[in-house]
Amino acid sequence: MNLMVTGASGFVGQNLSSYFIAKGIQVSNISLRNLNWQKQFHTVQSDAIIHLAGKAHDTSNTSSAEDYFKINRDLTISLFEEFLKSDTRDFFYFSSVKAVADTVDGKLIEDVVGKPITPYGQSKLLAEQHLQAQPLPAGKRLFIIRPCMIHGAGNKGNLNLLYQIVKKGLPWPLAAFQNQRSFLCIDNLIYLIEMMLSTLHVPSGVYNFADDETLSTNDLVTLIAHSLHKAPRLVHVSPRLIQSIVRIGDYIPLPLNSERLKKLTESYVVANDKIKNSLGIDRLPFTAFEGLSKTIASFNSISSSVFL
Repeated sequence: MNLMVTGASGFVGQNLSSYFIAKGIQVSNISLRNLNWQKQFHTVQSDAIIHLAGKAHDTSNTSSAEDYFKINRDLTISLFEEFLKSDTRDFFYFSSVKAVADTVDGKLIEDVVGKPITPYGQSKLLAEQHLQAQPLPAGKRLFIIRPCMIHGAGNKGNLNLLYQIVKKGLPWPLAAFQNQRSFLCIDNLIYLIEMMLSTLHVPSGVYNFADDETLSTNDLVTLIAHSLHKAPRLVHVSPRLIQSIVRIGDYIPLPLNSERLKKLTESYVVANDKIKNSLGIDRLPFTAFEGLSKTIASFNSISSSVFL
């Protein structure tokens, strides 16, 4: 099997590429920044293309809407057009749960009507809709993957922010926010991609990717604290007061703004039943607790190596 990967230098791309290369699978990286990427595309023989390249959600809200649409929508459409002309069998488009819902009541399933409010989510949804509207030649499959928050060794972002707060012994002032969130460890993501590649009866369609269990932010703080052999310092400050304070971060650079507060405290539960049913599996290899413990352990390892 031969794979083609866009966005191979990113967190997911590096992990996917390393895993498949270690298994003896040829992985070709294609950069959509290259003005001649179309020519490169057709010089590579591949069974599947995994399209990871895109503009990530900017929580600082400094990116222009036009940037999201040029990269997440237009480049994806151009790449899919080349796929349709090629002999490549499968197209994996990594979209996002944010393509359909910025907030979730209950559990997010695949057939929800998309109502994104950010340019990031809108650009992802428009790309999805265009791809799904195109007739697929016989023998080809289109997989639109909507992952929730992905994490693993080397991952940066809100998990790392939480880690740094707990590591410094600072109290967690957002304990009054009660939530449940879905996560996706990189090992489960790779497992699902590998299974979809090798299971030819899986039909084209939209598939949520998430771990089987959910955790609260308070659970995460406690897990991090225990990994550092510390007692969790959970402080219950009025949510209304917190929300008033973080609005300052919307206008000046602060560690916390309204967008980041939302990511840290909102409930966002994602169903993964569809992909498991399609693959005929009951559970993913790693629990949410195991995956997050592995990610946090990598933070500990990096912190320790700084002092070696």
